[in-house]
Amino acid sequence: MFPKPILDLKPNTYAFEVNPLIKPTGFREYDARWWYGVPSSDKLPDLNLMGVTALGMGIGTYLGESGIPREIVTGHDYRAYSMAIKTALITGLMASGCRVYDIGLAMTPMAYFAQFNLDVPAVAMVTASHNENGWTGVKMGSRRPITFGPDEIGRLKDIVLNSAFDLKGGGSYVFVENFPERYISDLTARPKFKRKMRVVAACGNGTAGAFAPTVLERLGAEVIPLDTTLDYNFPRYNPNPEDMEMLHAIAHAVKEHKADIGLGFDGDGDRCGVIDDTGDEIFADKVGVMLARDLSAIHKGATFVVDVKSTGLYATDPVLKANEVRPDYWKTGHSYIKRRVNELNALAGFEKSGHYFFNAPIGRGYDDGVVSAIAILDMLDRSPGKTMADLKNALPKTWGSPTMAAHCADETKYGIADAVRDKFIAMKEKGVTIEGGHAIADLVTVNGVRVVADDGSWGLVRASSNKPELVVVVESPVSEARMREMFKVVDSAIREHPEVGDYNQTI
Repeated sequence: MFPKPILDLKPNTYAFEVNPLIKPTGFREYDARWWYGVPSSDKLPDLNLMGVTALGMGIGTYLGESGIPREIVTGHDYRAYSMAIKTALITGLMASGCRVYDIGLAMTPMAYFAQFNLDVPAVAMVTASHNENGWTGVKMGSRRPITFGPDEIGRLKDIVLNSAFDLKGGGSYVFVENFPERYISDLTARPKFKRKMRVVAACGNGTAGAFAPTVLERLGAEVIPLDTTLDYNFPRYNPNPEDMEMLHAIAHAVKEHKADIGLGFDGDGDRCGVIDDTGDEIFADKVGVMLARDLSAIHKGATFVVDVKSTGLYATDPVLKANEVRPDYWKTGHSYIKRRVNELNALAGFEKSGHYFFNAPIGRGYDDGVVSAIAILDMLDRSPGKTMADLKNALPKTWGSPTMAAHCADETKYGIADAVRDKFIAMKEKGVTIEGGHAIADLVTVNGVRVVADDGSWGLVRASSNKPELVVVVESPVSEARMREMFKVVDSAIREHPEVGDYNQTI
């Protein structure tokens, strides 16, 4: 028998070494994230290595009860402790009878690619993505290219917290040598770019620094590396292409080197952010509209899935309408969008966070920041005489905010998001007008609440799926003033709950 997890273990004790610690709150909607800790922190960990082993046992058990062969790919991102966590995970996977294929240090999309390349059904990638140093997590899937959603995560959580393991044994381990070259060769086995392009490739000292610049160089881009040396201390900023500090650093490099474009990759390489040739950031949802314009000119009538944080242009842009594009607004989250793209056989899916999901002939349906970068450069390559700024400026004008986050405990964030949603539902039913005397024209409630005013301005409130936060986004096709009014609308509803903290950034 393996002991059940204990939820209040303290480090530097005997009990911490012989019992699993794995907090229930780490099981998120579509992956798992825990605070593992760093030596300089006083914050108690949510997870220890025994807990990681229990997680591995749970994954193997889940595969067995689901009728899926117990074969699984694993890899780890570049953090001081990720190798140790992966080793503990492998121990649990093997104890539950899994044959484990270890691809070593990798970006998350490399692990997804390995499922196809090695013909292995399941994946468990050790990564905290863009989270601060001290966090860890696992992105999992058992049916390529789909990753776990709430049902799978919920069942896994039950197995692990109740120690309901099937420890059949008989597992085995394979280290796949030189796997990065397989991945790089797959992405570069195509014609090079026709156009000479100078590209800033920024990696925030995260894992993508070992791989992304090489791919772009082999495809003919002139790459200017920025923070591509691996350093798990993240000395300049977190590798997060939604973070303004990273975007400002890329913008500075673009202007300094007179680059055609700046591309920013997140910590585990599954997202890509964009800076145009003038040094202006282009929010990822607008980049998605630009890509949809480009791709729908080739694939008329294509379906594109977009998350509820994204711009309304997918439904209103005249070029997309002329190309008979079918937009589908869906729940935010890489697992949700990935699954929806697969269900609808959409050409692509776009998230405001910078996750892009391309089906054939561009990709295999999963999110890969390097594949996204290639698609963006292909778009530029197919636009002779035009710059990224030209393509951006050709879009109808809207005023939009960055993705803003206010601290809210994991235990309360969903309840508060529901309360905000219910408030706006009641307001719409009663015909109550909002800031500026506008009526509520529509409410999108597939994920939190997106409040749409009668002039097309909108504001979104939702609970973050992977951090203790409420997420807010606002946009207006009318004016900056209307955008700010929509922020007041949603923020006033949030401020009825004093337990919600300040925003990480504001408009």
